[in-house]
Amino acid sequence: MPQGVEEMWPRLLSGRTAHGLVPLLCGPDTMGWPLSPAHIDAARLEEAASRLPAGFVETDRFGLDECRLVLVPALRGSDALASIGWSAKAPLPLLHAPLRSWEDRFGAQVVAAFGSALHVSVARPPVEAEHAALLALEHVFSTANNIVDDPPTPFPEYATELRGRTSWSFWWD
Repeated sequence: MPQGVEEMWPRLLSGRTAHGLVPLLCGPDTMGWPLSPAHIDAARLEEAASRLPAGFVETDRFGLDECRLVLVPALRGSDALASIGWSAKAPLPLLHAPLRSWEDRFGAQVVAAFGSALHVSVARPPVEAEHAALLALEHVFSTANNIVDDPPTPFPEYATELRGRTSWSFWWD
């Protein structure tokens, strides 16, 4: 991952409405396309989305060392995935609608997509058990291997874990 991303990310994200470009971390194998935002307080959304890349840098997780920061011409992070043609082994047509809905309901922001992994920041995670259970079901419908069978987390436990969680990760084998 390029140095300084954790500092650049907040500026790029806050300027997305002015320039119409959504920041996204992705792998170099998708660099053949051109350069590369729910009614939730914009500052809260930007702060949540900015924490995730900084967390990647601090923990050196997820194999992001091969990622590059790109700007995708899109109005929303969920649209950015379609714009770049990212799919890996993920069912993008099945993911697009839930991702847009999560943007609206939870302030979810696609932060990184590389290989078969997708990482999302969450500005307003569910806090009530009922909302977390519905969201957990939507996550199961994503068919992501880390949710449905790698390892298979019991549904009630997974739903409980979603309460207050400010980032979600999905990957498909």
